[in-house]
Amino acid sequence: MTRRLLLAAAALVALLLLRPMPTVESPQGFAGLGAAAEGYAEAGPGQPLRFPDDHGPHPDYRIEWWYLTANLEDEQGQPLGIQWTLFRQALAPPSPAAEPPRPWHSRQLWMAHAALSWGERHLVEERFARGLTLPDAETRRAQAGAVAEPFAAWLDDWRLSSRVVDPAGDTFEQLEVSASGEDAGQPFGYRLTLTAEGPLVLHGEAGFSQKSADGQGSYYYSQPFWRVEGEVELDGKTHRVSGRGWLDREWSSQLLGPTQQGWDWFSLHLDDGHRLMAFRLRGGGHDGGDYLSGSWIAPDGSLTPLSGDDLVLTPQHTSSVAGREVPTRWHLALPGQGLDLEVAARHPQRWMDTAFAYWEGEVVAVDRDSDERLGEGYLEMTGY
Repeated sequence: MTRRLLLAAAALVALLLLRPMPTVESPQGFAGLGAAAEGYAEAGPGQPLRFPDDHGPHPDYRIEWWYLTANLEDEQGQPLGIQWTLFRQALAPPSPAAEPPRPWHSRQLWMAHAALSWGERHLVEERFARGLTLPDAETRRAQAGAVAEPFAAWLDDWRLSSRVVDPAGDTFEQLEVSASGEDAGQPFGYRLTLTAEGPLVLHGEAGFSQKSADGQGSYYYSQPFWRVEGEVELDGKTHRVSGRGWLDREWSSQLLGPTQQGWDWFSLHLDDGHRLMAFRLRGGGHDGGDYLSGSWIAPDGSLTPLSGDDLVLTPQHTSSVAGREVPTRWHLALPGQGLDLEVAARHPQRWMDTAFAYWEGEVVAVDRDSDERLGEGYLEMTGY
């Protein structure tokens, strides 16, 4: 009973922290992510990322996440998708400890999402945990947390962790991910192995990704070159699956500008070996317009940053989803690369009815002139 009460309390805190904040008198951006970050560390250009340290948590920053999506097929070639995400939210800025920290003095709240999308079905579960302040050697005993080396991030038995046992090896070269849950009485789960077939990529300016014309942003890198293999469980059956995955790592204290009320975020695996990350933040651009940015990633991992002048990202069609009109077909073009795409949701009803509600699902990219399929990926949309 005590554990249930603690989890319920954590869930209530999450609802209060992550719900959209009032914007009439003091704009704070979508879900409060544009609120002032006094007392926290600030993300900005000129700070080099360090590995493997940056695979682990950054408790001096207000929010961060480990965000995995994968486009998969079963043995019959049927498409499906999975999502595994761990969020860390600081409850208060760090402060010098007046006495040795105790386990329940942690200022960190953890939230995790697991989802399986297959055909018209979209199964989702959400979990919460309160952090624990433990000695470094005991961190892995906590209900939720993350460590850099060997890498692991977890909440309960939902886990993303390194399979590399050589202390001198790359802790991010091979990972495994697992989760099992239930949505409306329907159990689901997956156990997958992720093998990197390309390098990490650092977005923006050497890993600092600006999110508004005023300079707010985050530290942001990805591993977009995962080869994925493993098993998915649905309806009491186990299915062998394989495909491609994309892992995002991001942390910040003021991710958005105060007037930005949501985003539309794409990650695409193109069939010619290129990868594309692109986003539109609604508001926060020059003259009050939208703020666009992205990364064009070559098959060898070299990256070309994209600004608003390099991108066309325009909604083409909306669908009624959870009582909202959500754009589920887009025009996405990179004139400098000769790329002109229509990107559409494989199935529109991919609403994540969580404490922090959003749309997340698989998309297919086709050439707008020839209708030739050119790739697939994932789309996330918030603030609708």
